[in-house]
Amino acid sequence: MDIQGSGPAAVVERLCRATNDHDLDALVACFAPDYRNETPVHPERGFTGREQVRKNWTQIFAAIPDVYAEVLRCAVDGDTVWTEWEHRGTRPDGSPHLMRGAIIFGVIDGLASWARFYLEPVQDGGGGVDDAVRRQVSSGGPA
Repeated sequence: MDIQGSGPAAVVERLCRATNDHDLDALVACFAPDYRNETPVHPERGFTGREQVRKNWTQIFAAIPDVYAEVLRCAVDGDTVWTEWEHRGTRPDGSPHLMRGAIIFGVIDGLASWARFYLEPVQDGGGGVDDAVRRQVSSGGPA
């Protein structure tokens, strides 16, 4: 993949490389100044602006100094790129950090201009599929 390019897949490759290099400036440079992040499962977490990206990743790099990202799948449709990610690392207390999920990016002029963010911490334990369905349909809602 040509990481110097401006297409959607190239933006994702640059973002992944900057993450793994822990290069905050290169990571932030992947996003448009008015970047919009929507988190449909947690709507209150949505934000606008690359400065919030900088703030988020400053905290992540400080708290998980060995964070490593991998793009597991990537599909491009015009100016939209669908990606599946895995983030791994170690928290300060020695516990593992593991997140998996999908991020859909809109790319304009070689920058991520928007995203729909579905990356979540991986749950350790908590029962199987039967328990999950039961909790989902109970009157209390998802756990």
